[in-house]
Amino acid sequence: MASSFCPKQALYFISPAHQLHQSRAIPRDIHVRFPASRCGLKSKATRLKVLATSAMDQSPSKSSSQAPTVVEVDLGNRSYPIYIGAGLLDQPELLQRHIHGKRVLVVTNTTVAPLYLDRTISALTDGNPNVTVESVILPDGEQFKNMDTLMKVFDKAIESRLDRRCTFVALGGGVIGDMCGYAAASYLRGVNFIQIPTTVMAQVDSSVGGKTGINHPLGKNMIGAFYQPQCVLVDTDTLNTLPDRELASGLAEVIKYGLIRDAAFFEWQEQNMPLLLARDPTVFTYAIKRSCENKADVVSQDEKESGLRATLNLGHTFGHAVETGFGYGQWLHGEAVAAGTVMAVDMSRRLGWIDDSLVERVHKILQQAKLPTSPPETMTVEMFKSIMAVDKKVADGKLRLILLKGPLGNCVFTGDYDQKALDETLHAFSKS
Repeated sequence: MASSFCPKQALYFISPAHQLHQSRAIPRDIHVRFPASRCGLKSKATRLKVLATSAMDQSPSKSSSQAPTVVEVDLGNRSYPIYIGAGLLDQPELLQRHIHGKRVLVVTNTTVAPLYLDRTISALTDGNPNVTVESVILPDGEQFKNMDTLMKVFDKAIESRLDRRCTFVALGGGVIGDMCGYAAASYLRGVNFIQIPTTVMAQVDSSVGGKTGINHPLGKNMIGAFYQPQCVLVDTDTLNTLPDRELASGLAEVIKYGLIRDAAFFEWQEQNMPLLLARDPTVFTYAIKRSCENKADVVSQDEKESGLRATLNLGHTFGHAVETGFGYGQWLHGEAVAAGTVMAVDMSRRLGWIDDSLVERVHKILQQAKLPTSPPETMTVEMFKSIMAVDKKVADGKLRLILLKGPLGNCVFTGDYDQKALDETLHAFSKS
C-alpha cells in the first residue's frame, strides 16, 4: 500500500494520571483507560503544577512581555520547569537562573545556528559578564545522530577545558536534544543540561522526560541514558521558521497522545487541525502546553519506562522499523510514526479491540495533517520482522506492542496478542 503525502514534524500529549503498579517489575500488560471527563488533569495523582497564566489567555502581541506559562515535571529533587511562551529567548533571566558555573557549551546544528545561536548566546550572557559561551555546530539530520557526531561535542568540551561546573545547552530539534543530553550525561560522568527545543516534535515530546541517546545502524535510539535537564525553554516564536514538513511531522505525536489517553484532546485536534497547520499562535500554544502537561504527568509517574511510559510509543515500533530499514533521515520521525500508528490501529482492529469508525477517524486526521498512512513501498515483511526483533520493548524474546483497546483514549501495552493479527497487518502494509 503506497502512500502519497506532502511530508511534515511532531508533538506529544498525555492527560489524566494513571495508577502505576507498585512493583518495580515490568507488568505483563499495561491497561490504560482515561475517561474524557478527566482530561482536565485535575486528578490528585497528577502532580503537575501550572505555575503561570494559561497559554490560551496570552495575547500573541503581548506574550513576549508577560510571564511564560510554566509546567513543572515533578521528579522530587530532580524536578524542573518547562517555560512556554513567545519571545522567551529575549527574557535572559529564565535561562540564567539555571546555569551552573561560568562556562556554557551550546550544541546546535547548521540549520538552527544562523537563526537562533546569537540570540541564545545573548540570553545566556546579557547582564552576566562572568559567563563565557562556546558553541559546537553539528550537521543537521537524523542520519547524523550517531557516535561520530556525538564525539564532536566531546571534542569541543575537552578542547575548551570545560569542568564539572559547566552547562550544556541543546538548541535545536529532537536530534540535537537527544545528542546534547547524552553528551551531558556522559561528559565527566554528568554535567548540567538545558533544553531549548525549536521544532514541534522537540517542544511537545523529546525535550521533556530525559530520554537521551543516539542511533545504531541496527536500531534507533539503542544507545543512550535517562538524564533530566535543568529546564526546558519553549520559545514558540521559533516555530515561525520551521518548514511545513517538520511542522506536520510533529503533529503525528499530538494525534498519538489523543488516541492513547486523551479522547477530548483528540476531538479538539479534529476540530482545530486546519488552525494548527496554519500556525495559529493561540491554538498552537495551547497544543504545546497540553502536550507538556500530559508528558510531564506520565514521566512523573514512570520516569524510566517500567510500564506506563511505554504507552507513549504507540506506532513507534512499526515507525522505528521504517526509519531504520528505509534509512535514517529519509522520512522524518513523525512521518514514520504516522505510518506506524496506522499499522498499530489496523492490528488493533484485526484483534477486535476497536471498531471501524475509530480506524476511519485515524486515517482522516492523519490525512488532514498531510502525513503518510502507510510505510514506504520498499519495506518488506522480513525487514519489519528483523528490525522489530531488536526493539527496546522486546522482553524474554516477546515483542510487546502498544495497541488501542476499547473506546477512544484507551490503550494496552502487551505481548499477549494473536501473532496472526500482526502477520496480517505486516502483509497488508508491505511486500512479502
